[in-house]
Amino acid sequence: MPNLGVPELLIIAVVVLLLFGSKKLPDMARSLGRSAKILKAETKGLRDEDQPQQQPVQQVQPVQQPAQPLPTAQQPVQQYAQPVQQQPAAQPVAQPVQPKQD
Repeated sequence: MPNLGVPELLIIAVVVLLLFGSKKLPDMARSLGRSAKILKAETKGLRDEDQPQQQPVQQVQPVQQPAQPLPTAQQPVQQYAQPVQQQPAAQPVAQPVQPKQD
């Protein structure tokens, strides 16, 4: 890729000036500066989010078991569900069909 020197940069500046005009150049430069500022802030935010993950992890102490188990864990369950009795339908909706015997 060729290097850009001063003469090449001047040619690019003249072409941009001719394409966009002298009235729009300050607005374009201002919007370009704002975009660069936003991009810089976002990349800094991404770096800041990654930093806490690189810090050493603190050792977690294990939780000690309670001295006595909970009183509800010692009581057996005394209640049982009642069985469901099926009841026949009041009246059938359709009459049964007898197969034909030929």
